[in-house]
Amino acid sequence: MSGAGGTTAVRLLIRASGDIPVDTPRVPAREDAKHELSKPMYHENDPNLLQRGLDRLWDWIGDLLDAASGAAPGGPAGLVVLVLIVVGLLAALWWRLGTPRRTIRSTDALFDDSPRSAAEHRKAAEAHAAARRWNEAVQERMRAIVRSLEERTLLDPRPGRTADEAAAEAGRPLPAHATRLHAAARAFDDVTYGGRTADQQTYLVVRDLDLDLEAAKPLLTTTAQGAAE
Repeated sequence: MSGAGGTTAVRLLIRASGDIPVDTPRVPAREDAKHELSKPMYHENDPNLLQRGLDRLWDWIGDLLDAASGAAPGGPAGLVVLVLIVVGLLAALWWRLGTPRRTIRSTDALFDDSPRSAAEHRKAAEAHAAARRWNEAVQERMRAIVRSLEERTLLDPRPGRTADEAAAEAGRPLPAHATRLHAAARAFDDVTYGGRTADQQTYLVVRDLDLDLEAAKPLLTTTAQGAAE
């Protein structure tokens, strides 16, 4: 290649080669960028692990609520109404049933380690009632009932007996009072283990049962009648 035409062609080739962009390989470029971004100076203001976890939790709750509002009749307003209805039902159940009862254990026995007579329990119940401590009054009156039945030999003295057990056992010789005995035992359990608060009427019901039982005649079984003869 010679002459003016050859010189022109060479110049064109040189100019064209100078216009070609440099093509950097992708993998080394990606690694360089990752290495650069991993430096601490770029992460000084990043949220901590707890904050990131909370952000993900709120995002998940938001997505869940969005999905629920889309499925609920009436959209978001309908979802709010449904939530209020559920909360109202739970509150009604809590008020009706009270705090969930604990499993009865040996520490849930009716009496403590210092035994007292029925008269002493009645005296303590009346003192609590006079001070308007209705929970304690109900407890002591129920203890007076059971201690009185033990003193009359209608119940065998048994350490660790619960109020429910005493009511079930006393209902056999006193069947006419079985329902009221179970109600009194439930009142005792409600104020002792169920987190309920008794009132004056609750105490008067248990007190009246105690007075009626004092005058009640037991229904003796055939075995007991034979032993009495």
